[in-house]
Amino acid sequence: MTGESERIRRIVHVDMDAFFASVEQRDNPDLRGKPVAVGGIQRGVVAAASYEARPFGVRSAMPSMRAKRLCPDLIFVKPRFDVYRAVSQQIRDIFADYTPLIEPLSLDEAYLDLTDYLEGRTATRIAQEIRARIREVTGLTASAGVSYNKFLAKLASDQRKPDGLFVIPPEAGAEFVQSLPIGRFHGVGPATAARMEAHGILTGADLARQSLEFLTARFGKSGTYYWNIARGIDHREVKPDRVRKSVGAENTFFDDLRDISAAHAELAPLADKVWRHVTASGKAGRTVTLKVKYGDFRQITRARSLPVPVISRDQMLAIACDLLEPVFADPHGVRLLGITLSALEEAGAGNAPRQLGLFDQA
Repeated sequence: MTGESERIRRIVHVDMDAFFASVEQRDNPDLRGKPVAVGGIQRGVVAAASYEARPFGVRSAMPSMRAKRLCPDLIFVKPRFDVYRAVSQQIRDIFADYTPLIEPLSLDEAYLDLTDYLEGRTATRIAQEIRARIREVTGLTASAGVSYNKFLAKLASDQRKPDGLFVIPPEAGAEFVQSLPIGRFHGVGPATAARMEAHGILTGADLARQSLEFLTARFGKSGTYYWNIARGIDHREVKPDRVRKSVGAENTFFDDLRDISAAHAELAPLADKVWRHVTASGKAGRTVTLKVKYGDFRQITRARSLPVPVISRDQMLAIACDLLEPVFADPHGVRLLGITLSALEEAGAGNAPRQLGLFDQA
């Protein structure tokens, strides 16, 4: 049972394998078969790690110095956004041969809606063709997930990485979701997973046992989304050519914050998340906005715009902390904090971040 409308959709999620690092290994034969990280080693973080680096524990979002300690032979390579964008466009051109309904999530992944464009083929067959053409045209591998909605297609693409294909048919959707740990769910970050675990929700099955009222009371409007995905339901459409004008992240706390040092610490993972998505999309932004909601539900925002793009996750975090200082003290405490980076533009030779931030390479 899909829980979707009677018309079963055919959605594919294509995710390039360790995209940034794989491009570097493709273009430099000396890097092939060696542990590679894209990013800066000095005060930076790993933006992408090759599969050879992962057995050592090297992951994206990890401080570069720590990654180097874990893998002394790790080779750091500076990012080349112009090349990544060019390869991404080659991949996008391949997608366009199969459907006009393409929703890019970043330079290295996208949703495709094939429902009305099968032309006698199955979605699985088309996904196989797309992966083969990507390899032929770019020399890179891609993993793909096929299912009847976006949530499950994205989960599926992660099942057989690298260079894999996985299908979740409608009759298996709910059961598949319920077998997974909650941390695997797209849209459930570490902070939310911790909150769920505090309520005894460790797996999809645990989540499916909760009532809609319980979830909305504890997770607000996201509760409805969580209730649906626990049952394999996701009605979101594939939205072609969406233009992202800003990237943001926020977190609501169990206990209102009253210590400024604790608030600064809570801003750090938000900066990580924002920087990861900005880097993955090949964008740069000039305006940092801080969102603060107090214990009595009053909400304010403070922003700072720069004449040039923010160059690092650390700079963005420092600006957010500066914006917080004069507005933090409040008798009701702080219930929620958020960071948004806006005024986005293409990251290029003149404005690319000098320290890469987080990038969810799989």
